[in-house]
Amino acid sequence: MRCSAASDAHDVSDGLDASARHHGDRGRLDRGQAVVELALALPVVILVLLGVVQVAVVVRDQLVTQHAAREAARAAAVSASPTTAASRAAAPLGLDDLGVRVSAAGDVVRVEVRSRTRTDVPLIGALVGDVTHRAVAVMAREPP
Repeated sequence: MRCSAASDAHDVSDGLDASARHHGDRGRLDRGQAVVELALALPVVILVLLGVVQVAVVVRDQLVTQHAAREAARAAAVSASPTTAASRAAAPLGLDDLGVRVSAAGDVVRVEVRSRTRTDVPLIGALVGDVTHRAVAVMAREPP
């Protein structure tokens, strides 16, 4: 009987070894599946991140365009030559295709600033065209 118990114990340990080997193979298969899933998901994640970067650039340029309009209107409001002052005030802000239009009527100066954001972030630039920004600021004229 003792011999049979030893033989049963031996059979059980063989079953554990076979089970452990099977689970080891399963771990390698899971790692292989994870690599395939990553390879499929990574391009989508990168495209989303590039889209976020492009949106941030567009929003930044819109804010800079609004700032340029305010600065140009302020400069035009206190200058004897509003058009020249507005153009000089808006120029150093680094906007692409900057356009400044000034109209001074009565006691107010109205400045309209237009700029363009190039969508040159890789992949996104090919999908989305350039974005045009427009901002208007009106200020009371002051004596120069």
